[in-house]
Amino acid sequence: MPELKPWRRPRQLWEQLPKPSAGKLPRMSGKLTTWQLTAGAAAIGLVISAGAVAAAGPWDSSGQRTAERDRAAAQEAAGGADHGRRTSGQGPEAAPSAPSVLAGLGAPAGTAPRPTDRALADVLDPLLADPALGPQRSAVVLDATSGERVYGKAAGDGLTPASTIKIATAVAALSALGPDHRIATRAVVEPDSEDVVLVGGGDPTLTARKDGRYTDTAAGRRARAADTARALKARDIDKVTLSYDTSLYSGPPQHPIGPNENITQVSALMIDEGRLDDSTSGPAPRAGDPAGDAVRKFADLLKDHGITTAADPGPTKASPRARTLAQVESPPLSALVERMLTHSDNDIAEALARQTALAAKEPASFDGAGRAVAARLGKLKLPLSGTRFADGSGLDRADRVSAGLLAALLERAADPSHPELRSVVTGLPVAGFTGTLVDRYPKDSPGTGLVRAKTGTLTGVNTLAGTVVDADGRLLLFAFMTTGTTDAQGAQKALDQMASTVANCGCR
Repeated sequence: MPELKPWRRPRQLWEQLPKPSAGKLPRMSGKLTTWQLTAGAAAIGLVISAGAVAAAGPWDSSGQRTAERDRAAAQEAAGGADHGRRTSGQGPEAAPSAPSVLAGLGAPAGTAPRPTDRALADVLDPLLADPALGPQRSAVVLDATSGERVYGKAAGDGLTPASTIKIATAVAALSALGPDHRIATRAVVEPDSEDVVLVGGGDPTLTARKDGRYTDTAAGRRARAADTARALKARDIDKVTLSYDTSLYSGPPQHPIGPNENITQVSALMIDEGRLDDSTSGPAPRAGDPAGDAVRKFADLLKDHGITTAADPGPTKASPRARTLAQVESPPLSALVERMLTHSDNDIAEALARQTALAAKEPASFDGAGRAVAARLGKLKLPLSGTRFADGSGLDRADRVSAGLLAALLERAADPSHPELRSVVTGLPVAGFTGTLVDRYPKDSPGTGLVRAKTGTLTGVNTLAGTVVDADGRLLLFAFMTTGTTDAQGAQKALDQMASTVANCGCR
């Protein structure tokens, strides 16, 4: 694959930022404050966004998004960092220490020295030869400042990506719909009747919970039930025939892997991702009929507000003449992307792939979504040779993606001329701190807090793709892929060591 073209940056925006200190970044010991940890771990999101200040603000003078800083301060005031809610005591678990990268956050383009191909090969080649990585492996490292490849092995080979395919799903959805797009769920009434239809728009994060994680940002069924009840009472209606419409999606709802605790049947209508427990991420028991369960819970909520239903709700299709009684909207697409990538959320991934299909006027099915994602990435002129998008989540082993494509997706998301894609980078798990990387990096690892990466794991498949700030303060983008592994933990450790090695390397 030819080297990617350098970015075109407005120089004056980079020059507004603070100058970095000379030499390599310090490797600090001891614990940092939550604000420092957030800033250090978010280095990539900050440094890449400097060229898009006007488009993506609000920002403070250092280039940090003020909302991120304020959220970090609020967490600190509550007593520290709570990563994954894994504590058993009253207070949150102490966060691991991470090296400070603040000196490199505001560096103008090209200030930090670029690693050389030969130096990176010297340190990565032996690691890539680790037998734990199986018979098929590929790797790419790009320099974010220039967009040039500084390391590559079998970069164009199409391998099974597992969940790293979610990076492609995210870029396609954000490109097609924009970061501010929201998914609407409506309650409508047919004209001159008491027939109420709950119309699914494809928001898997719609919640019926009173409290808990994400309830303050997700669209709430309780609020919609209250609004629907008020609208019905205004029409002097206190008893309705309730049904539901999931016709927005087509094709089989069941993922090809079959019933599985990692994903609910893909439906245009569900609540809390069809989870039958109080979890918000990871495997969980799932509803066999997510739409039916959702509308039955909606009926219970209507009853709480004085509206009864005539019979058990069934499926239907709302007519074009139906009038909206109430509507709730999902968080913006940028927030859904961040949640999807941080927790490797398969339900959100499949929903975003179908939203991309709808935007492309393709059927909202597995096949239609695959065509739409490929077409959208093709419009971005990304390297698609050898790719196949069988699903949006990466659970399907028929998926094929190259390390070159994964790195190119990250390069495009990091490009200041594409601020609409920024949440692809800010949503990546942070090594040792968040999401699927919270337990993967030892506290003394040089990659802890500096590596942001999407994980991908299936039996025999291990992948890792993301961003890292090296020892000289240079932002690098990487994608490491393996197929045929027999030791999952050994393969993960080898991939993590590769990313940590890049973080600890000046490589000049």
